Amino acid sequence: MSDREFGGNDDLSLPKATVQKIVTEILPPSSGLVFGKDARDLLIECCVEFITLISSEANDISEKESKKTIACDHITKALEQLGFGAYVQEIMEVANEHKEQLKGREKKANKLESSGLSTEQLLALQEEAFRDAAQRHG
Repeated sequence: MSDREFGGNDDLSLPKATVQKIVTEILPPSSGLVFGKDARDLLIECCVEFITLISSEANDISEKESKKTIACDHITKALEQLGFGAYVQEIMEVANEHKEQLKGREKKANKLESSGLSTEQLLALQEEAFRDAAQRHG
């Protein structure tokens, strides 16, 4: 199955540098192994294909349930139906960790709101910081 079967775009890809970083972090430094560019490109194609497959199956599930939005539940059902059920528990753990990280980001955003400064004051502080940075690095 290719993304062309799903009406996809040949330009779909993942950032090469990000994939390279992920794989490099997984390889033990003491092994001396190097991840070749051809292998990286093939891995990217496989990942895009996998995402397309799961998305298509999850879309079918959501349509059968008359839903207009694909939810996490649709993704886990798709994984199970496609034979990847063994990964669902770990995926849900990672999803929960991600939700917790997002909560931390929301708290940071609320710091700005609770700072008591107006939008104009915040903008003035930002412009001042940009000027300072430009003088240091310009």
